[in-house]
Amino acid sequence: MPRFFNPKTTARPSSKFSHGVVHSARARRLVISGQVGVLADGTILPDLEGQMQAAWDNLIATLEEAGMGVTDLIKITAYVTVPGSIDAFRTVRDQRLMGHKPASTYLEVSGLARPDFMFEIEGEAVVEDADMIGADWSETRAGATTGRGDIRS
Repeated sequence: MPRFFNPKTTARPSSKFSHGVVHSARARRLVISGQVGVLADGTILPDLEGQMQAAWDNLIATLEEAGMGVTDLIKITAYVTVPGSIDAFRTVRDQRLMGHKPASTYLEVSGLARPDFMFEIEGEAVVEDADMIGADWSETRAGATTGRGDIRS
């Protein structure tokens, strides 16, 4: 199981996150591309909080499709184009993580892939059981494999 920690020789986290996460090298790892506030039908939500909620929905859907949950997240990185939105980010993050405290980075940026995107979040999750990814998961969730057990995109 990953161990979340904060060194005694550094300042305490300013909100609900951990400075570091240690996990074994024998694990199933999921790297999640940046998720934005776009609904399944392609609708881009017009407000920051709506985009944050939708982006989190998309991140969590990706976790669930891989057989994981928010407690498997070890790192998240958020990008926001609206200056001074740290409190809004923390509120939504804390609601979604329900007490879980992965490593977390918040960045205010001048723009994202489209001018109407105000928020993007990416993540990394780990389940420390290398046998959890088997033929059933590979075939039903990811389609074809390379024959070596590697999942093809």
